[in-house]
Amino acid sequence: MDMSEISDESIHLVVTSPPYYNAPFDYDGLFANYDQYLGVLYHFARESFRVLCEGRILVLNIDDMLVKGTKYPIVADAIKIFQNAGFRYRDRIIWKKPDGYLRISKRSGVILQNPFPMYFYPDNLLESIVIFQKGKFDYRSISSEIRELSKINKKEFQDNNWHKTLWEMTNVLPGSVLEKNIAAFPEQLPYRIIKLYSYFNETVLDPFLGSGTTMKVARLLKRNSIGIEIIRDLEKTIRKKIGFDTNSDIFNNEDHLEIIERNTGKYKFVTLEYIDKKKSKESK
Repeated sequence: MDMSEISDESIHLVVTSPPYYNAPFDYDGLFANYDQYLGVLYHFARESFRVLCEGRILVLNIDDMLVKGTKYPIVADAIKIFQNAGFRYRDRIIWKKPDGYLRISKRSGVILQNPFPMYFYPDNLLESIVIFQKGKFDYRSISSEIRELSKINKKEFQDNNWHKTLWEMTNVLPGSVLEKNIAAFPEQLPYRIIKLYSYFNETVLDPFLGSGTTMKVARLLKRNSIGIEIIRDLEKTIRKKIGFDTNSDIFNNEDHLEIIERNTGKYKFVTLEYIDKKKSKESK
């Protein structure tokens, strides 16, 4: 909501997944109701428009949410919020999770207990990837050398059906060590977006960084990156994921990591242990 450390029009691509509306234990006090949740998206949209270069793309992984029996139209509301902030609504891709990911839940199982009309509630295997653009892109602004270094592999594009508005990607499975208590998206999501919407050596921003997936993929694809995260306890996880606690040869060893910590911040002392306890309490 406040990215004052980042200069105007210095970012070439934004790709992120904001907090789920049904996950207040992650950011206790950040939003008390749906209007406040939309307020978070509003301030995020305004700041993103400011820092993004003209013609460039913002990608939002978000979806409608069922909370205590009420379905909230988050995608529709988010689209309007980002349009009002100045963005142009460009596209929407549906991310489909594997069929075996979700067996019959309490929600869809209602009809098995009551096999009659009006008892049907479907399980959701889908999330939305909403694509916005700030103005129009000047294709002539990219040199032929950078264009060649950023060239998309046609075989990868076709074999993995990137051309469709339905992307089938396996989500991060429960129990993944670096994603414990973090709703991380799979690496394939930022991988495709970064390949399709940014050039070599440009800067990618994830304003809701989480465990650092976007920065890891950006580094592998030879892009610079900036991530913002308010859970102070995640620094160790982020360092490890993006390769600054290892000597892996998959990364460029000349890369540099800088961490800027704000002097004030309501959530900076929240720990993963605290979130875990809050989740346990909420589930009882």
